[in-house]
Amino acid sequence: MKSDGRKKAHLVVKGFSQVKGLDFDQAFSPVVRFETVHLMLALTALENWYIIGLDVWSAYLYGKLNEEIYMEQPKGFAVPGQEHKVLRLWHALYGLAWWCTLDESLKELGFEHLKSEVSIFFYKKKGTNIVIGIIYVDNAQFCGPNKAVVDAIKAQFMRKWECRDLGEPNEFLQMQITRKGHTIHLDQCAYLQKVVEHCGMLNAKSASTPLPAGYYATKNTEPVDVDLCSLFQMVIGSLLYLMLGTRPDIAFAAMHLLCHATNPSQDHLNKVLYICHYLIGTPTYSLVYNGGSSAGLIACTDSDWGSDPTSRLSQTGFYLKLADGLISWTSCAQKTIVYSSTEAEYMALGDCAHQVTWIQSLLGELGYKLNAILICGDNQGSIFMASNPVTEPHSKHINIHYHGICESVAKGNIKLFFIDGAENPANLLTKNLPHKKFMKFRAQLGLQFPSGSI
Repeated sequence: MKSDGRKKAHLVVKGFSQVKGLDFDQAFSPVVRFETVHLMLALTALENWYIIGLDVWSAYLYGKLNEEIYMEQPKGFAVPGQEHKVLRLWHALYGLAWWCTLDESLKELGFEHLKSEVSIFFYKKKGTNIVIGIIYVDNAQFCGPNKAVVDAIKAQFMRKWECRDLGEPNEFLQMQITRKGHTIHLDQCAYLQKVVEHCGMLNAKSASTPLPAGYYATKNTEPVDVDLCSLFQMVIGSLLYLMLGTRPDIAFAAMHLLCHATNPSQDHLNKVLYICHYLIGTPTYSLVYNGGSSAGLIACTDSDWGSDPTSRLSQTGFYLKLADGLISWTSCAQKTIVYSSTEAEYMALGDCAHQVTWIQSLLGELGYKLNAILICGDNQGSIFMASNPVTEPHSKHINIHYHGICESVAKGNIKLFFIDGAENPANLLTKNLPHKKFMKFRAQLGLQFPSGSI
C-alpha cells in the first residue's frame, strides 16, 4: 500500500544466488543518500529554488540486459505440466541496469552526474539555467532558480520516460516535505505512526528522553533467542530509518543499541521500545531549513573517551548544519582504542573533517566557492594537534586516516574553534544525557516541536 493509497505488487528474484568471485560485486546500484537530500533541500530553501517531483512508471523494466538471464517460475504462477521450465528475462528486474540507462538518457539532456555524489545530476547553461536532478531509483526531483527551465527539462524527461508528474513534491523517501515561504519542513510522522502501530504501542505512555538516565547496554552472554532477535531487528531497523531521515535526537540511542543486534537480550528489546515511548511523546516534530537564515555551513564534534566498559572504545559524534537545520549527523563507536580524551577528540575531528571535505567537494561541483568551514570542538589538545604539524610520541599510533584534518587546516579549507564542553550540542550524539541537558542541546539541532510535545 503506497502512501497515496495505491496498491502495488513486486516480483522479487533471488539476487543472493550470485557467486562470490564471479558476479558477486556486480549488483551495486547508486542511490542518493539522506544527507545529500538534506543538503539539496537546505540549498533549495536558502536559494528559494523552484522544485518539482516525478515518479517513473516501472522504472526497472527500462533497463537493458547485456547477459542471458533466467529465473524459476514464481510459486503459484507455474504453467501446469511445465513446472520444470524456467523464464528468460528480457528486461532487468533490479536497479543497476535501470541506473545505467537513466545515466545515458540524462547525458543526452545535457546533465552530468557529480563525481562526489553520482545520484546528483547537474545541468548548467549560461545565466540562471541551472537545474539539479536528485535521483533515488524511480523517484526524481528537479530543482533550480528558473521555473521555466526546470519545467522544460521536466517535459523533456517525461517525453523520454513514462512518468507521473508529482508537481511540487510533498514526500520523498517517506519524508513529508512542507514548504512555508522560505522554510522547508521535513517530517516522518506517517512512517512513525506505522512503526508505533506495528509495535503495538498506540496507547503507550511517552518518555522524556530516548533512554533512561544513566543506562548503558551490556553484552548479552546467553544463547541467541531467534524470535526475540527477529523482533529486535525489526524495531531497530525502523528506528534507524527514522534516525537517518529526520531524527538526530535518537541517533546515540539507536546506534548504541544497534551494536547488540546479533544477540539482543530482553533488556535490549525493552530499551529499543523505550525509544518508541520517546517518539510517541514527540510525534509531530519537523526538521526545518530556514531560507531566511544568515547562518552558513558549520560543523560541531565531540567524543566520549573509553565510554564502552567492555571494549573501551570511545564514541564519536558530529553534525553539519546549514540554514539552521542539520544536514548530516553521525554517532558511532571509534574503530581503535585510544589512550587519552585528546586522542579520542582528535579522531572525532578527523572523521568530521572528512565529511566537511566531501560537502565542500559536492558544493564546489555545483559552482559554490566556500570560505573555510568552521568545526567546533571542546578539547584544546585535539585542536592543537590538528592545527600544528607536530607528531607527538603519544599520537604516533593513530591511523593516518585521521591525520587528513591537518592538511585541511593547513590549506585553509577548515577552521577549528574551541567551545566549552557544557555548551557543545554534539554531546547529544556521544552519550546518554540527563533530561535537562538533552532538552538544551536538542533545541539547537534545527528541530521544531509543536506545543504539547515533550
